[in-house]
Amino acid sequence: MKLNHFSWPHAPTHRLSEAGTYFVTASTYQKQDLFRTPHRLDVLHRGVLRVALEFEWHLEAWAVFSNHYHFVAHAPPNAKDAASLARMLGKLHTKTAAWINRLDATPGRKVWHNYFETKLTYHRSYLARVNYVHHNPVRHGLVAVAKAYPWCSARWIEAIASRAQCEVLRKFDERRVVLPDDYAPTVDW
Repeated sequence: MKLNHFSWPHAPTHRLSEAGTYFVTASTYQKQDLFRTPHRLDVLHRGVLRVALEFEWHLEAWAVFSNHYHFVAHAPPNAKDAASLARMLGKLHTKTAAWINRLDATPGRKVWHNYFETKLTYHRSYLARVNYVHHNPVRHGLVAVAKAYPWCSARWIEAIASRAQCEVLRKFDERRVVLPDDYAPTVDW
């Protein structure tokens, strides 16, 4: 008997059966600004970078905010699928939820809602999403230029990429990428 696969309305379907490059977005529960201070953003930012390294996901772009984050990353080089993404984010969310709940004296509070991922199969789509992630702090009105936001990879990419590479990336207009991104994050500078 063949089972039909369908998506539940309350959670995205995770299709991680193939290795590759993924665009990922995760949100705090009810889009709460739980990571709104520089110290809290530092901890979440460090957490994203550490779990990616631990699980051997190669980050190409990332942006961390008070109530969500985005990244573009390649699955581990020898992986047959992307199943480790769920374990990686599970560890990140478990650790950061425990930390923020200790800090706020709110044991058991739900911190993370869910995440969704998209496998990027077209080069132009990949470049557009990398540019989208880098410019997300500007899109949310947190800074005038992306490299001024300390919790994203815009400054890093400009430091390691050639000027020609940066120019190619800029040609992919991040405003043309249509994604659900109504998070309205804040930062208590």
